[in-house]
Amino acid sequence: QVQLVESGGGLVQAGGSLRLSCAASGTIFSINGMGWYRQAPGKQRDLVAHIDSGGSTNYADSVKGRFTISRDNAKNTVYLQMNSLKPEDTAVYYCRVVNNRSVFWGQGTQVTVSS
Repeated sequence: QVQLVESGGGLVQAGGSLRLSCAASGTIFSINGMGWYRQAPGKQRDLVAHIDSGGSTNYADSVKGRFTISRDNAKNTVYLQMNSLKPEDTAVYYCRVVNNRSVFWGQGTQVTVSS
């Protein structure tokens, strides 16, 4: 099993920044893809950003140029730097990790952007 611990969410004004972190621990064989998803009230959970084991990234169109995903393989940690935040970025953000072909989710961290 893999445990994911997320941190870094909170309340910020529009235009501000936050940095999310997600640390994986437990029985880790080979972490492949690491990503962040978000879910706003009444909406489905959508991909925000993804980074593969080689460092290639992809982003949702709505966050391109504002968010940056990165990973520290030595620490089994993935980060999401969020700049120029907008009220529509308000959601619960979830970390997702693929370990040895199994998918694990974090518990979620709330991000609230006030106008």
